[in-house]
Amino acid sequence: MTAAIRAELRKFFTTRLWWGMAIAVFVVGAAFAAVFAFLLTSDAVRGGPGGAPSAPLNDAQLAKSVFTGAIQIGYLLTLSIGVLTIGSEYRHKTITSTFLAQPRRGVVMGAKVLALLVIGAFYGVLSLAGSVSSGTAILVAKGHAPFADSSIWRALALSLLALGLWALIGLGVAILIPNQVAALLIAVGVAWIVEPIVGTLISLTETGAKITPYLPSQATSAMLESGGGFGGPTTSTLSWWAAALVLTAYAAVMAGFGTWRTLRADIS
Repeated sequence: MTAAIRAELRKFFTTRLWWGMAIAVFVVGAAFAAVFAFLLTSDAVRGGPGGAPSAPLNDAQLAKSVFTGAIQIGYLLTLSIGVLTIGSEYRHKTITSTFLAQPRRGVVMGAKVLALLVIGAFYGVLSLAGSVSSGTAILVAKGHAPFADSSIWRALALSLLALGLWALIGLGVAILIPNQVAALLIAVGVAWIVEPIVGTLISLTETGAKITPYLPSQATSAMLESGGGFGGPTTSTLSWWAAALVLTAYAAVMAGFGTWRTLRADIS
């Protein structure tokens, strides 16, 4: 298993994709944190002299929103990585040589799952490096104490887990949809556009409002206590640990079903 994990990591880190993605993740993290820090500390948001006062965020809530805001883009990137990890093998027919080198398919799929968790955490560290550095500089300059609450560290750690789990969801999508381009477009389109729209629409009904917190993007926001994603402010009533279990369940089902299908499929 150790050798298989090393092989999967080597496959990824010997391509040009990894460093291009690394630059994008770092820059997006820094940019989003800077924008959120300026917006959330502005008079327009906090309630200024000319507007109706709003309940200001405390330092802990402010830091979580600023530091984890870029995760709403970051999980789309790791979702894409999950799709490409096995989608590229099907596309270029290297999946056959992979299973010839390691005939036990369960070992290969287990290695892919663990490697994706590592890769997701790696990009999470890069995203947080950008967001924490730029966000902290702005928040401190505006008189806030971003690390005054220990829950900040929990949110940062959970963001690493969230990115890894989204990569596993991408892995399952790529197995269910063998065409790499189609899998990539469908996965990103559903996560970025379809799910937020559907979540907003169904939340207008009483029954739908109970379902919405269990959607992947809403669970991610609740897990990080970040205040919302592309679908708008989170309406989730889930605690951070319940939301983490929900997202883990999505990843386990997708990766598990994908592994089961791969074990039974005729690959040539």
